[in-house]
Amino acid sequence: MPRNRLTRSLAGTGAALLSVAALAACSDGGSGGDAGDDYPSEDITLIVQAAAGGGSDLTSRALAAELEPLLDTSIVVENRPGASGSTAMQYVRDEEPDGYTIGFVPVEIAMLGHQGFDVLPEDYDFIGQIMLAPGALVVPNDSPYETFEDFIEGAKETPLAVGNSGAGSIWEAAAFGVADATGAQLESVPFDGGAPAVTAVIGGQIDAAVGGVGEVSAAADDGQLRPLAIFHDERHPDLPDVPTAAEAGYDDLEFGGWGGIYAPKDLPDDVRATLEEAVEAAATSDGFVETLAASGPLPVYRDSAEFQEFVLSEYERFGEILGSR
Repeated sequence: MPRNRLTRSLAGTGAALLSVAALAACSDGGSGGDAGDDYPSEDITLIVQAAAGGGSDLTSRALAAELEPLLDTSIVVENRPGASGSTAMQYVRDEEPDGYTIGFVPVEIAMLGHQGFDVLPEDYDFIGQIMLAPGALVVPNDSPYETFEDFIEGAKETPLAVGNSGAGSIWEAAAFGVADATGAQLESVPFDGGAPAVTAVIGGQIDAAVGGVGEVSAAADDGQLRPLAIFHDERHPDLPDVPTAAEAGYDDLEFGGWGGIYAPKDLPDDVRATLEEAVEAAATSDGFVETLAASGPLPVYRDSAEFQEFVLSEYERFGEILGSR
C-alpha cells in the first residue's frame, strides 16, 4: 500500500485558499457548463453514511465547518445510516452531478461490492482523502499473550475468538487479513459497534479484538486491556509504545478506517476543481487537524487522483480478502 501523505503546511493551505477564491470568481465553466460561473450559489449537502455522534459524523461536521468559509455557502450535513453504509452511498451515486450533493466516503466503499451490495467505486468522483483511523489488535490485560508474535503463534495452535465492530466491517476484514497473512486461526465475533467489542475484551469474554486506535486507547491507558500491534506503517501518537505489525515482520498488515469526500460521477470540470481545492484547504487546516487529533484519527490527505487510485487498490485488496470467505 502506498505510504500515506500527511498534512501539508500552512503555506500550502494559503495557496489553496487563494486558488479556491480564484476558481469561485472566474470559473471557466469546464465541460459541464450547467453549474455556471457562480458555483456554489446555494447550500451544499454533505451525506454521511453513519448516525449522528459517531466518528464519520464528527469528522464530516469538522470538515464542513472549514469548508463553509472557503466556499462561501452553508454545508448541510445529512445522516443517512443503514445497510452497512450502502444506503448513503447509493443515494449519493443517484443524485445529480452538480456539486450540490457530496458525501463522506468510508473504507466500506472498497468492501461492499464484494459483499453483495450494489456499490462500486467506479460510480463516483473522488475529491480527496481526509483521514485515517489505524486499527489495533488488543487482548485482555491478563492475557497470556504479551506480544503480537505470541498471539499469532498461539492462534496457529488453537483457534482464538476475535471481536470486531460488526459483520462486514473493516475490523472484521482486518482480522481476516491477519489470518490470511499469518496462518493464524481467528474466529470472527461480530458486535454491534466497536465499544461492545472492547467491553467484551476487557471482560475476558473473547480472546482479542480489532478496533480503531481511538476506540481502544482509553482502555489501554487505564490498564484494562493490552494492545499488541498497530496496523499502520508508523506507530500511533496515542499509543507510542505499541509496535506496528511490520515491526513483528508482517509488512503488509495495514488496515484502517480511512475516509474522504466523494460525489456523483461526472461532475463538471469547474465544479470538481473548486471542490478539490476547497477540500484540500479544509483538510489541511489547523482547525480540522486539531479536531481529529483530539479523537484518534490521523489527518491524512490525498488529492483526487491519488485518492481514486488508492480506493481502487483497496477495492482489489479487499476482493482478495473477502472473496475467500
